[in-house]
Amino acid sequence: MNTLSNRAFVATEWITKFAYINLLWIGFSLAGLMVLGFFPATVAMFTIIRKWLKGETEIPIFRTFWTTWKSEFFRSNGLGLLVAAVVGLIVFNLVFVEKSVTGLSSVIQIPIYLFMFAAIMTVLYLFPVYVHFELKWFQMIKNSFLMMLISPIENIVMIAGIAAVLFVVKFIPALGFFFGGSLIAAIIMSAAYLVFGKMDRKRRVAE
Repeated sequence: MNTLSNRAFVATEWITKFAYINLLWIGFSLAGLMVLGFFPATVAMFTIIRKWLKGETEIPIFRTFWTTWKSEFFRSNGLGLLVAAVVGLIVFNLVFVEKSVTGLSSVIQIPIYLFMFAAIMTVLYLFPVYVHFELKWFQMIKNSFLMMLISPIENIVMIAGIAAVLFVVKFIPALGFFFGGSLIAAIIMSAAYLVFGKMDRKRRVAE
């Protein structure tokens, strides 16, 4: 019974933590009027989840979130401009394909869809790469793209996990308010963390 009680306590504690950082994510996004607050808040959330994955489970959540949000405010909004540009390209391609689908052969459509898929997956890796490494913008994009290319299994895990969260939230919207962002961030960061470990092991073998 004690073991069961301990497990229930641990589970409740983690549920509370994920709900807490999700509410912080929403609150700090709104504090920056969404446009300027979303990316610093997202980076702060990924930073905390990365620390948890490293075993730093007792960090002060609010202080860590607030400190990261402040220190990464301007740089993370630079990341936001980059993501916005990529999303703009994806939207442009979707509109282009939709308007021209009858006149485009499948030979042309396939590369367009492959580009959009690669762009989306690269963006998903950008946040973990941002919080895990100290890189310049070009290196950050290059590493995110290369990680996407060499990690088909992790890509599938990300897509399946995000799809599962969105599916549940569709039927239980209240869960999205408390867990939507934090669970998706945890799925993305966990999959990327596996890739980081795989890359680190390869680097050690090469040395």
